[in-house]
Amino acid sequence: MSEHSDNDQQAALLCSIDQRGVATLTLNRPALHNAFDDALIAQLSSELRRLAALPELRLLVLAASGKSFSAGADANWMRRMAGYGVADNLRDAQALAELLSLLNNFPQPTLARVQGAAFGGGVGLISCCDIAIASHRASFCLSEVKIGLIPATISPYVISAIGPRAARRYFISAERFSADAAVQLGLLSECVDEQQLDERLAAMIEQLLANGPAAMRAAKTLVLDYQHRQLDSALVQDSCQRIADIRVSPEGQEGLSAFLEKRLPAWHSGEPHVQ
Repeated sequence: MSEHSDNDQQAALLCSIDQRGVATLTLNRPALHNAFDDALIAQLSSELRRLAALPELRLLVLAASGKSFSAGADANWMRRMAGYGVADNLRDAQALAELLSLLNNFPQPTLARVQGAAFGGGVGLISCCDIAIASHRASFCLSEVKIGLIPATISPYVISAIGPRAARRYFISAERFSADAAVQLGLLSECVDEQQLDERLAAMIEQLLANGPAAMRAAKTLVLDYQHRQLDSALVQDSCQRIADIRVSPEGQEGLSAFLEKRLPAWHSGEPHVQ
């Protein structure tokens, strides 16, 4: 296992990578409910760029220490922003937008481990992950309008996750909603009892590690590229080209050979598969 940090400032964010190529980024400001400021946003963006470039990386887990997942924006940061002009506020917003884009478009699969409350920007981070598993204790709130603001920068990702109808309600009501409601809305993939959270996360990681790494990256890109495109002949042709390309790729050939030979593919470990 490798760990990466930069002394006092980086202690707000922990990163580890295990021997399987599973990276875990952990928000580590439990006393502040893992609220983030401009420094933590910059650290997260830097780590996401670094991890995305590692050829051995298989997937990324986004987690948090303490009772809360993330309270969103840090109060001291908001206090500083209140004194900024439009240009400085725009730069701050662009830095957060870049972080969200990096997470949303991270090439490998991403999982959010949500053990507690997620407010505002914390909901945005979860919305950018491919899979989100939470404890029943988790709760959620898009609380910006309570203080006269709007969830603008996170909105494209939250709307994509929960749909426009639900977004209209929770953006304007600032209601707190439960993990069960978050599953129904699509923000969470599933929720489990708190003591089962790590067990369920581990099972999902094993499920993903059994799949072709390049195929998962390509499948994720497929969704990101197609979700807002019109179904037309160009889209159909592009989809045909993608499957043709991946069938003849080294990973595609290995996967097909393994299936036909009734064995595990090279990226998988364990006992040979017998049908």
